[in-house]
Amino acid sequence: MNPPPRTPRVPERPSLAGLEDKWVGVWEAEGIYRFDRDRPREEVFAIDTPPPTVSGSLHVGHVFSYTHTDTVARYQRMRGRAVFYPMGWDDNGLPTERRVQNHFGVRCDPSLPYDPEFTPPERPDPKRQVPVGRRNFIELCERLTEIDERAFEEVWRRVGLSVDWSLLYTTIGDRARAASQRAFLRNLARGEAYLSQAPTLWDVTFRTAVAQAELEDRDTPGAFYRLRFHADERPVYVETTRPELLPACVALVAHPDDERYRELLGRTVRTPLFGVEVPVVAHRLAEPDKGSGIAMICTFGDVTDVTWWRELDLPTRAVIGWDGRLAADPPPGVPARPYDELAGRTVHAAKERIVELLRESGDLDGEPRPVTRPVKYYERGTRPLEIVTTRQWYIRNGGRDEGLRSELLSRGRELTWHPPFMRARYENWVQGLNGDWLISRQRFFGIPIPVWYRLDSAGEPVYDEPITPPEDMLPVDPSSDVPPGYTEEQRGKPDGFVGDPDVMDTWATSSLSPQIAGGWESDPELFAKVFPFHLRPQGHDIIRTWLFSTVVRSHLEHGTLPWSDVALSGWILDPDRKKMSKSKGNVVTPMGLLTEHGTDAVRYWAAAARPGTDAAFEVRQIKVGRRLATKILNASRFVLGLGPVPDGAEVTEPLDLSMLAALAEVVREATEAFEAFDHARALERTERFFWDFCDDYLELVKQRAYGDGPAAASARAALTGALSVLLRLFAPILPFVTEEVWSWWRDGSVHRASWPDPAELPAGGDPALLAVTAEALRQVRRTKSQAKVSMRAEVSTAVVRGPRAGEVRAAAGDLRAAGNIEVLHLEPEGSADLRVTVTLVGGE
Repeated sequence: MNPPPRTPRVPERPSLAGLEDKWVGVWEAEGIYRFDRDRPREEVFAIDTPPPTVSGSLHVGHVFSYTHTDTVARYQRMRGRAVFYPMGWDDNGLPTERRVQNHFGVRCDPSLPYDPEFTPPERPDPKRQVPVGRRNFIELCERLTEIDERAFEEVWRRVGLSVDWSLLYTTIGDRARAASQRAFLRNLARGEAYLSQAPTLWDVTFRTAVAQAELEDRDTPGAFYRLRFHADERPVYVETTRPELLPACVALVAHPDDERYRELLGRTVRTPLFGVEVPVVAHRLAEPDKGSGIAMICTFGDVTDVTWWRELDLPTRAVIGWDGRLAADPPPGVPARPYDELAGRTVHAAKERIVELLRESGDLDGEPRPVTRPVKYYERGTRPLEIVTTRQWYIRNGGRDEGLRSELLSRGRELTWHPPFMRARYENWVQGLNGDWLISRQRFFGIPIPVWYRLDSAGEPVYDEPITPPEDMLPVDPSSDVPPGYTEEQRGKPDGFVGDPDVMDTWATSSLSPQIAGGWESDPELFAKVFPFHLRPQGHDIIRTWLFSTVVRSHLEHGTLPWSDVALSGWILDPDRKKMSKSKGNVVTPMGLLTEHGTDAVRYWAAAARPGTDAAFEVRQIKVGRRLATKILNASRFVLGLGPVPDGAEVTEPLDLSMLAALAEVVREATEAFEAFDHARALERTERFFWDFCDDYLELVKQRAYGDGPAAASARAALTGALSVLLRLFAPILPFVTEEVWSWWRDGSVHRASWPDPAELPAGGDPALLAVTAEALRQVRRTKSQAKVSMRAEVSTAVVRGPRAGEVRAAAGDLRAAGNIEVLHLEPEGSADLRVTVTLVGGE
């Protein structure tokens, strides 16, 4: 129920300045957005809020998408639901590590002991980073994320996010660590998580494995080199962009239908420089029309090499190490000369040297042919990925299991997508998976893989018998905690144990955001009320990562979707129509905008963008929002300045009823839009009515509203009724100005008021009356404007003609007063549009 109106207390000069500081504190002190966990499940609306990565600063793109979510939360709260709207900080993972390295001028070296007295350099030098032990490094990560999180919270409060800050969680906190490790252990127990030693996409800068979802192709300049392999009868020419992998060559491959190489299949050739005998094999993935039509298989140059190696059961000759340099010793079967010319070099330096050697030996045919081609990078990396053989943890996600893939595709079809076409991106991703989800990372600031390994009598780990902790022991850190049945003295010793040194991919934790925020296993009563959640809002670019991985975890653990609906936001584009991102250096930070233009203006710009649609960053649009907020203040001041509505006053006048009938239709349309998570349509419809309300209706009834008697009471009742509805319609998008005006004449918060219902407005009005009367007034004003006279200039006669002219009769008194018209003639005739002939006093 909405509080009854009281005698208005309207400021003499209302202003938007300072509203954020005023109301943020009030909302927090009064618990306006606090989740009521005593409400039954059917009255709860739960939002799985994206936990932003806390590394550096927020940019205006964050404000854009999180405003979309906040409009939904505010709408649902006004609909009477207990809104579960938490905030989380995604504070573990590589972005935080990189920021710590640059901020403090340090790098992590796990071999170093903990130094309780360590102090970072006073003048950090990112190029000369000081090595520190893992525990010292993690402490610096925690220190910096705490600072960043306070700054993030300050911005979010300024943006007016109506989250319940008492529900705050962090992805490195104990609650998240326990949930993440518990889910992993259950995946392991069910056979959904497994350890495998296999070729792995590897970032040599960060020295960590990279998952398929973290890849991006970037056009990279290179060259094709034509190498001569030696056969008994004739040379065989191979074109490659990676001659430095020649010592890793294990075979040549041609298509089985390629007549040029059919006689070579099953035979061997010798590699240039090294003279290693390698077989010539056939495979359907070989491309006859690419280069010379025959390719060398190296372990490993790209993912196709891995496919060939696995399906053709070829040997392994690894040459590239975790550091991106060629190994000190040649692989088995490769002679030390001339390999020693390459040992220890970077990939780039090794390529330069091997090309020189090939020229000298005559095995380089012609000059390199320049080419630009797509190369795989880690999305946060700056160097091309390599493929190295490592031992990693995986979770099954349908990449190698058609049955599971089909189940996850079905889950995507169960979801309600906003906008609907986004479902195709989910399905394309699932159908294109080529392997399971690699979740282990060779990093430091993350959630540890919660397993240990028994050491045999020779001190070697027994990887196929991992030791797991009981769930009541979680969270654990295997590098410092001891597994059941062992003592610390047995760590690293024969017949003892060793902890898994890796941490989980940050997506392996954030994919559990519904479970972490909802109190899975730690607060069963809360979890039963919020899970499955109702809404997952997020960017469309992380459908393949956050959305899909969350569906995977929920499907495996709970046998259900984690939410019923997903709402996608688009990207923010810079003036050159490029995505705004920190990595591109084209971001705009929000605090200056919020301070200069006001939060409501920035939120207006964000909410005006359609769901799932990319939007340009435009200060011009923000200024439009500022103008709207200012107009709400001024129009409200006028309406409430008329004084209280007399007790028992009713809306009786046709024009007033017409306006309220039109408003009832706006309420229906805005409600329908918000139910479909279309904040933009709700705003557009409400804003259009509001400007017509100010420009037309206020002008038409102004003089009557100042008067006395039933007609004046009708106008004031209609005005205040409309104002109440409009403030509530705008409240999800413009929370500060609507709260300010609401406080002038209502107790409590507009954000706890009920969402407007068409039934609360008087019935029986004809919306067409206001429209046609407003058009007549506009034409009267246009004539005055063209004559360059005041809008209050007297009109001796005005003749309204057209098929709808007769409709104006019910509002003729208001039209005469607004236009200052002495004589008004209404002449319904013809089929043309409404037209008004105006004769000014003293004119012809």
